[in-house]
Amino acid sequence: MIATEPPPTLTTNIVTPPPPPPVTAIAPPIIETHNATVHFGKEIGVQDLTFAVQPGTIFGLIGPSGSGKTTTVRMLAGLYKPSQGEVLVLNETPSKFKAATRERISYMPQLFVLYPQLSVWENLSFVASLYGLPLFRRNTKLNELLDFVELREHKRKLGTELSGGMRKRLAVAAALVNDPELIFADEPTAGIDPVLRAKFWDKFRQLREQGRTLFVTTQYVGEAAYCDVVGVMQNGRLIELDTPQNLRRKALGGEVIQLVVDVEHQRDAMRLLDAHPAVNQVLRSRERGQLLVYTDDAATTLPLLMTTLNEDSGVQVKTINKYEPPFDDIFVNLMREDGDHV
Repeated sequence: MIATEPPPTLTTNIVTPPPPPPVTAIAPPIIETHNATVHFGKEIGVQDLTFAVQPGTIFGLIGPSGSGKTTTVRMLAGLYKPSQGEVLVLNETPSKFKAATRERISYMPQLFVLYPQLSVWENLSFVASLYGLPLFRRNTKLNELLDFVELREHKRKLGTELSGGMRKRLAVAAALVNDPELIFADEPTAGIDPVLRAKFWDKFRQLREQGRTLFVTTQYVGEAAYCDVVGVMQNGRLIELDTPQNLRRKALGGEVIQLVVDVEHQRDAMRLLDAHPAVNQVLRSRERGQLLVYTDDAATTLPLLMTTLNEDSGVQVKTINKYEPPFDDIFVNLMREDGDHV
């Protein structure tokens, strides 16, 4: 009998593919409007508003007085019913909010209703009682809010003793009593000084970092830079909707580089820059030797311009940097463009 060896065992290295990356669910918008219009008789408050607000963002609505900002907020809060179109807030029609849904929302109107003969603490405690905040939790909660708006040391002051800024801060505290998920703030910084306005926006950013969503209207156009998304209103219509940076680019036709050269060679610098393929336009500023260069991408173009100017030994570049004009100028440009399209 001939002995045979068993056949070799074949081994196969099976490579197990890595598991697919987890699918990150995209949260639905917290606010949605589709062609929403509000009529007041023959007058139009707002017309054909279509936009969405994502959770955990600051949405800023800017525009001149009478442009429809307050009407928009009141429609979203359920105080006005749209004459046409659809509005959803927290996936419900605002005019039909359930009680539980209303408790997730806070509305800070332009004029805070204050009881002048009650103290700061008593005013805030009254608001807490409207939300049914239990007494055993109230002290801790109210002190936390007063610390947040920097009013704790003034909590015994009567309403008649409060400055305009203090009243605004008390209004913010009152708007946070119910731990809202969504905060509507209509002109919250109107009539207060720039330093306090900056503090307000610091507080708003803190709230956003806590996961809250803020819908803020303002006439102070410069405050648009503090928002994640900005809607620009004019005559009841939403004429622009984008991030502050993209609105800058649209209004300016790109980005701007500001540079200062020696006055003797300013014309030479303009000639060299204007001929560069990455430059859309070169303008002379009012300041001596200063030029504004318009380009699609400042970060990419800036070093190219330095190379171009350095190759000409006669041009001395004193300073060069990306320039962001005030948002007031951006707003004016956007308004002008919208007027041209009418």
